[in-house]
Amino acid sequence: MSSAFGDDVPVDSVTSRGRDWPCLVQFVLFLENKVGSLNQLLRQVERSDLSIIGLTILDSADSAIARLITDNYERTLELLQLSDLTFCEAEVIGVILPEVDHPYASVCGSLMSAELNVHYTYPLHYRRHGRGAVAVHVGDVDEALRVLKEQGHEFVTEDDLLGYDDRFS
Repeated sequence: MSSAFGDDVPVDSVTSRGRDWPCLVQFVLFLENKVGSLNQLLRQVERSDLSIIGLTILDSADSAIARLITDNYERTLELLQLSDLTFCEAEVIGVILPEVDHPYASVCGSLMSAELNVHYTYPLHYRRHGRGAVAVHVGDVDEALRVLKEQGHEFVTEDDLLGYDDRFS
């Protein structure tokens, strides 16, 4: 990866935003819609001692799209690069659900107040002090982060996921 200034200095993704960047990287995998393809993927991930933190599936007659978040981005990337799977990466915002009567509405309402469109959301297998979390995909990540932070929402970072053990959350 070259820098914008043309000096061909590689930029490591971990240092460009850092593990404390309040976004998570999800892997978007394209799978054949046949019996066993999802199971094979999940077995490969879990055999590599990775924990699945988020998973959602969108399928059609011919193919399926799996969105996957694990507890270790770098190891998952390496595993997928060595596989025959087609995938890409996308940023999502990991948001801790607030302690209010309607936590989902609170998160979505904060984004709506800034006229930000939520493309999709799914639950995360992550808890902090007994509160769950969701992955939120929006068109303008930087603006969404600004608005959510202003409204007092807490984020899940890649650093939070490293070594996460839900027995102690």
